[in-house]
Amino acid sequence: MHHGNVFSPQSRWFFLLFSFLLLINFACSKTEGSTTTSLKPPIGEATKPIEDTVLKLDTADYKSRFEALNADDKSGKWLSLKAPYPNVGAILPFNRVIAYYGNFYSKRMGILGEYPEDEMLEMLQSEAKKWELADSLTPVVPAIHYIAVTAQRSPGKNEKYRQRMPKAQIEKALTIAKKIDAIVILDIQIGLSSLEEELPQLDSFLSMPNVHLGIDPEFSMKTGARPGKKIGSFDAEDVNYAAKYLAGLVKLYNLPPKMLIVHRFTKPMLTNYEDITPLPEVQIVVQMDGWGGKAKKKGTYQHVIYPQPVQFSGFKIFYKHDTKKAKQVMQPEEVLQLVPKPIYIQYQ
Repeated sequence: MHHGNVFSPQSRWFFLLFSFLLLINFACSKTEGSTTTSLKPPIGEATKPIEDTVLKLDTADYKSRFEALNADDKSGKWLSLKAPYPNVGAILPFNRVIAYYGNFYSKRMGILGEYPEDEMLEMLQSEAKKWELADSLTPVVPAIHYIAVTAQRSPGKNEKYRQRMPKAQIEKALTIAKKIDAIVILDIQIGLSSLEEELPQLDSFLSMPNVHLGIDPEFSMKTGARPGKKIGSFDAEDVNYAAKYLAGLVKLYNLPPKMLIVHRFTKPMLTNYEDITPLPEVQIVVQMDGWGGKAKKKGTYQHVIYPQPVQFSGFKIFYKHDTKKAKQVMQPEEVLQLVPKPIYIQYQ
């Protein structure tokens, strides 16, 4: 026997409402926790290019800024450098990096360990403002330059005369930098170890888009001597290895170009400079790392950095060592008189 529609109008309304709620709940459960809706991937993960958006490097602006840095180069060596244009997202020469250097465990290794966190950041921002006033055409990017591997006087368990910092300390550098939207540079003093051994230990950090690398020839003891007893060295082969390693990470994770900072205050610290090869993925800065009075610092820069151009130049300022015979450290206006003009400035 046919009884017609068994649902009353009230029950049909309730059924439709219940079905609608089930559908909404199912849709929410499918999208909850999904990463496909996020425009920003987790730090260090590869980004997928957006098909309808093509980002291009402003080569005219790059060339103009590069020429401005080297405008007073009478030798023509710096102006004639044949480094390739960087990939999109490069920091240099569109910005000048102003960095604070050191290690949180030591007050003797630099400004990072000498002052409380907030006071140190205020000092860094104050220095950044000075540079913005001295060169208003070049924006400033602040940086925390943290020594992640420190050379040691004792050989240690592995007899490498180096000490790797705990990951928590590197994470601390990242947390501090985030407070002022700064980048991070991880510095390596390898002792009797090697770049091949040390760089992979930092992969989880170097694969982040805001983390860059510094390498210090002074503590690269190829002769087997104890760090601090003699001045060490890197060859072009070492610098190229570090650059290619970084470039590999840039390609793997689709990152913006990395900076590679190379310390230097004597010519023997960096051998075969002419064989160093900048890459589109890596911008190489050779930094004058010496301390002393203004005349001495200018002389070292003129003798060590100027005659052997690689790509970009940097300059280090010591709050204590540079003022033993002077009233104050070199000011931005004075540093900008150097040839070429440094694009990376580090304070210790």
